[in-house]
Amino acid sequence: MTRLLTVLSLVALLGAAACSAPTREAAPLQPHIEHKGPAGPVPAGLERYYGQALSWGPCGPYATTDSDRDAYQKRGLECARLEAPIDYAAPQGQTITLGILRKPVTDPGKRIGSLVVNPGGPGASGMGTAASLASSVSDSELGQRFDLVGFDPRGVGASEPAVHCLTGPERDAERLDSDADTSPAGVAKTEEEEHDYVAKCVARTGTKMLANVGTRDVAKDMDVLRSALGDEKLNYLGYSYGTLVGAEYAETFPTNVRTMVLDGAIDPGQSTVDQLVAQGAGFQRAFNDFAAWCAKRQRCALGTDPSRAVVAFQQLTRPLVDHPVPAGGGRELSYKDASIAAIQALYAPSLWENLDSGLAELRQGSGRTLLALADNYYSRDGGGQYSNTSDAFDAVHCVDDQRVVDPNIVREADRRYREAAPFLDSGHPPSAARDKCAFWPVPVTGETTEPEVGALPPTLVISTTGDPATPYQAGVRLARALHGRLLTFEGTQHTVFLQGVSCVDEATTKYLVDLTLPPEGKRCAAS
Repeated sequence: MTRLLTVLSLVALLGAAACSAPTREAAPLQPHIEHKGPAGPVPAGLERYYGQALSWGPCGPYATTDSDRDAYQKRGLECARLEAPIDYAAPQGQTITLGILRKPVTDPGKRIGSLVVNPGGPGASGMGTAASLASSVSDSELGQRFDLVGFDPRGVGASEPAVHCLTGPERDAERLDSDADTSPAGVAKTEEEEHDYVAKCVARTGTKMLANVGTRDVAKDMDVLRSALGDEKLNYLGYSYGTLVGAEYAETFPTNVRTMVLDGAIDPGQSTVDQLVAQGAGFQRAFNDFAAWCAKRQRCALGTDPSRAVVAFQQLTRPLVDHPVPAGGGRELSYKDASIAAIQALYAPSLWENLDSGLAELRQGSGRTLLALADNYYSRDGGGQYSNTSDAFDAVHCVDDQRVVDPNIVREADRRYREAAPFLDSGHPPSAARDKCAFWPVPVTGETTEPEVGALPPTLVISTTGDPATPYQAGVRLARALHGRLLTFEGTQHTVFLQGVSCVDEATTKYLVDLTLPPEGKRCAAS
């Protein structure tokens, strides 16, 4: 069964958004120790964590990918490590550390506090996102009023220990296997591979870490971070899966919130299967929009009739199930990677031209561009090394989500997904193969219920009408559950704040700075 796909590419998209007009860079920051906590309420037994000092210094040693190494060299950035218990039920036991990156305010006299950012995934780097956004917010009101703070959630990126399941060559091999055989023998083979994956995760990460990597624990880490930064109240910006972190925090620590912006919402009360099917429908709508855009071009790889685009896409990609095509550098494009490439490109219209070019190349027998899109999705660098985004993505979902262990339910879910997203239908019958989470070695710690938020201050949920990954209605429902305000963006992309839409940026910044929510029913569109 296809896993729920959240925004694994958001760091790249935000990085593109950050490459706007040059801004004034701050002077290099000197290493120093800050002891600002504890601030606000401190849960019993966690005093040493809430009151810990942070030792700030250069960010270079925190880089775990090539893109990090470039981004973390920017002037004005500083990094530190935050200590947290691996298990909050046993705070005197084993500890972990989280990587933190900060871009301090440009005008300390106007500082309100910290704005903590989570880019989603799960598995994406908050440090990388903050570094990408640093230049674009420096001369803005946000940069003048807030320290921009990104953290790598437990198990992710620079946080230690990191979740680790597959090596680079093992991930490459896994991507070449399309798992399209849905016969009893094919299902047995797929499930054997899932067992093997789980065994590698256990051997390379350990069950203790796997048991305590879920959203419940990330929200608690974020409250420790709030206190150590010296903030009485949290200001939070969560994208995609980061909205689930925000909802968990709002339920657990409602009185510790000052402002909370949730962009690209996941509905916490929706079942795993229903989320999957709704997301499939979202990607199909985005594919239809892409097909309509492409049909107006002088040449379109899918032809000039949008109503035939699904069939045209299937005719191009289905042969890859049995016959991958060369993609350069001794690598091949598989059916799985071609599908992931399309999904990656459908996150934002800025990538549609790449998708059209890649499909045109595929028609000529080359998979180079589509493989590059898939590599971007999986965070694979040119040397064949991967970030641990995919491994952390699986580990979090497997402790957060309801587990689907009945093969009949799995088969029906696959059927519903293909019906919702026919462009991703391989042509084989629906599969009864259970995914890795069905064999995960530790219990589920998440809950599929709407949050009960008590005395939560007003929050702001941003939802995009044509969001392919987190459908619009999920944002409507989350805003209602949090008793918050909904800001609607009319467009086809995944998330929107700080990506160049002035209507959204101005309304959201006003809320963060002045606590003034946009009017009820406010809608924005790209200018």
